[in-house]
Amino acid sequence: MPRHIAIVMDGNGRWARRRLLPRLAGHRQGVESLRRCVKACAARGIAVLTVFAFSSENWSRPQDEVSGLMQLMGKALVREVPQLTQDGVRLRFVGERSGLPGAMRSALEQAEAATAANARLQLNVCFNYGGRWDIAQAAAGLAARGEAITEASLQTAMSLAHAPDPDLLIRTGGEMRISNFLLWQAAYSELYFSDTLWPDFDEAALDAAIAAFCARERRYGLTSEQVRGAPC
Repeated sequence: MPRHIAIVMDGNGRWARRRLLPRLAGHRQGVESLRRCVKACAARGIAVLTVFAFSSENWSRPQDEVSGLMQLMGKALVREVPQLTQDGVRLRFVGERSGLPGAMRSALEQAEAATAANARLQLNVCFNYGGRWDIAQAAAGLAARGEAITEASLQTAMSLAHAPDPDLLIRTGGEMRISNFLLWQAAYSELYFSDTLWPDFDEAALDAAIAAFCARERRYGLTSEQVRGAPC
């Protein structure tokens, strides 16, 4: 079983468009799918789930959609944090916070504090996040402290330094790219692309992704014989 699963939750807008609904309706349904996925991961013993909720590039979307997403996030925090606490889920937000409204930053901090003692599943929500930003901020932080920039030091300075690198990276919605998500951390992740739109991604779809992961051989530069312990 993968210890850490990361997901690019893609397809909310297309899900809504196919039903002649506004895009925000798809995002609302996407929250329901995330709730399902969190429960399923906890039930399957996954230690860490990291999801791409809002990228640094998403600010370029229509203003009404961006505003709606911000409101949806605020409402979801109020509604979901008590349930996450009950389910033993620790919530962390990963991304650049300086550009967020003060009320939003405060809400994120309060949600993190309220779930800080939970240990069943760690849920990282990448919000106003970009993989290139993550590498740049890590390097800048090291340089400002006068520390050498090496692979090891960068690893400790990344925004997800508190979690192991993802074993499995899933993208829903049929697109086959990672879109500036976890560029450093996904160096050896197994990639799985699903045609299922995120609002329709359910437990069966998650299990299919996990089954595909479990059927693969992870070599990390070694040969198959080395991995299997056979003579080379």
